[in-house]
Amino acid sequence: MAEFNDIIWRRRSIRKFLSEPVDREKVEKILNAALLAPSGKRMYPCEFIIVDNVETLKALSEAKTHGAKFLADAPLAIVVAVDTKKYDVWVEDASVASTYIMLAAEDNGLGCCWVQMHLRGTEDGVSSSQNMKAILNLPDRFELLSVLGIGYKDEDKEAYNINDLQFNKIHHNQIGNTIVGLNNK
Repeated sequence: MAEFNDIIWRRRSIRKFLSEPVDREKVEKILNAALLAPSGKRMYPCEFIIVDNVETLKALSEAKTHGAKFLADAPLAIVVAVDTKKYDVWVEDASVASTYIMLAAEDNGLGCCWVQMHLRGTEDGVSSSQNMKAILNLPDRFELLSVLGIGYKDEDKEAYNINDLQFNKIHHNQIGNTIVGLNNK
């Protein structure tokens, strides 16, 4: 296992994967991380759907117009679905869980890319959520935040470095006040 700081500097969105299936042990570690993600009021509204069926992955890749095509070639995807009857701030809980999945994938030597499904759709006006509910047989009370394509990396991306950081986004006490000397790890 890598150190957390190493993981966050190294993690990049990966959209090209080797065709080999992901080891079950690694999938279990990723799912454990997803289940460990914090949830407001300990409501835990998220459900995680593991997809490794080629036809289903292809269908997911077509659930929205832009940004999902690579899922057709991913060996694995994890769909983050939420029972909206359980909690009103489900977007936040599902976002945290999706982030934990991405970091756990990196920690296990895998590539991962988040595909935003919430508030997205196809050119014919059908929402990604509607498309995915049909593909995954989800009841109407569920909504979908993301699909995370996961696999062994078939592309190399350099880790981030200090020059990639936008220190102008950090303010002290109020917007516009910078912190002098804040530009190192």
